[in-house]
Amino acid sequence: MSARLVEIIVPDAEVPQAKAIIAKHCSRFWQEPVPDGLEKYSCVVPSRSIEPLIADLDGNFKGIEGFSVLVLQVEAVLPEIPELEEITPPASNRKPPSKLEVFFTRDRISTNELYDDIEASLELRPNYLLTVILSALIAALGMRSGQTAVVIGAMIIAPLLGPTMAMAMAATVGDKALGRKAIITLVTGILAALVFTYVLGMFIEVNPLVPELRNRTIVHPADIALALACGAAGVLAFSQGASLSLVGVMIAVALVPPIAAAGLFFGSGQEMLGFKALFLLATNLVCINVAGIVTFLVQGLPPRNWRITSGIFFIWLVILFLFVGLVGGRIALGSDGPIYFPSGASAYQDNASNPD
Repeated sequence: MSARLVEIIVPDAEVPQAKAIIAKHCSRFWQEPVPDGLEKYSCVVPSRSIEPLIADLDGNFKGIEGFSVLVLQVEAVLPEIPELEEITPPASNRKPPSKLEVFFTRDRISTNELYDDIEASLELRPNYLLTVILSALIAALGMRSGQTAVVIGAMIIAPLLGPTMAMAMAATVGDKALGRKAIITLVTGILAALVFTYVLGMFIEVNPLVPELRNRTIVHPADIALALACGAAGVLAFSQGASLSLVGVMIAVALVPPIAAAGLFFGSGQEMLGFKALFLLATNLVCINVAGIVTFLVQGLPPRNWRITSGIFFIWLVILFLFVGLVGGRIALGSDGPIYFPSGASAYQDNASNPD
C-alpha cells in the first residue's frame, strides 16, 4: 500500500479550518485534544495526496504557534479506505479525473520526504569521504584485475547517490541552495576519489588493455543510453521511496568506475587515457541530470520557477547534444584510436590476456 499516516497539530482556534482542509484530502481521520490548547488530527492519506495536503496546511497555518505536521509510513489499514485505491476521494467535490489524468497519476513520496531523504547525504563528513574513497579504491582494484564482481561490489557502497540526486532535484525545483550544496559535495567526493586512485596508480601496474579499464576510455552511444537509463531509473525509484542502496547502484554504475579508471591512468602516467575516462564521467553525469530532471517532472515534482528549471535543463541538454556530437563524430571518422603506452610499457601487450 502506498499511504502515509499524517498527524496534524493546530491551535484550538484553527480547528474548523483544519478540519475542512483535512476532509478535502481524506475520508477517515481522528481528532483528539492535546495539552496547551492544541488539537491533534490523525489521518491516513494516499501518497499522491500528501503534496496537496501539506501545501494547503502550510499555506493556511505557516507561522502559527503550535502548528506542526508529522508524516509516517503506513504498512496496512483495516478496514480498507476507498481513496487508497481511487485517485479522487469519494467525499471530494472535484470532478472525476479523466482517463488521461488517471494514466499520468503520480504515486511518489512528497517533496518534504524527498528533501528529508536527500539532505542528510549532502553533509561533508569524514564518513562520506571515507566511503567515496573506499568505493573508488575497490572499483579500481576490481577493474585492474578484470574482476567485474568486485566492481559491482564497490557500487553497492553508493556514496555519490545523495549529491547526484540532489543536483537533478535542485534543477527541477529551482532550489539554488540545494544545488550549490550538491555540487560542492559531489565535486569534493570526485576529487577525493581521484587523488587516492592516482596514488594507487603510482604503485601498481596498470594494464590499459584489460577490458574493464579499456571500456572506461571509450564513449559509445550505448554508454549514453545506459547513463540516461540509470538516471531515470534512479530518480523513479528514489521518488517512490525505494531502497537507497538499490538507487545507489544505479547511479554508481555510471560514475564510480570512470573516476577510478581516470585516477589509475593519471597515476600510471597515461594522461590521455585518464582524460578519456574523465570524458566518460562527464558524459554520464550530464545524462543522469537530463534524465533525472525529466523523470522528476514526470513524477509531478513542482518547480518553484519554471524559468529557472527550463533554463538549467536547456543548458544540460545543450551539453548533452555537444557530447553526442563528439561521440558521433568519432564513430563517423572511425577514430576509436589506438592506445599509446608510456615508455617501457610494451610488456602490457604480452600480459594483456593474463593480467595480474
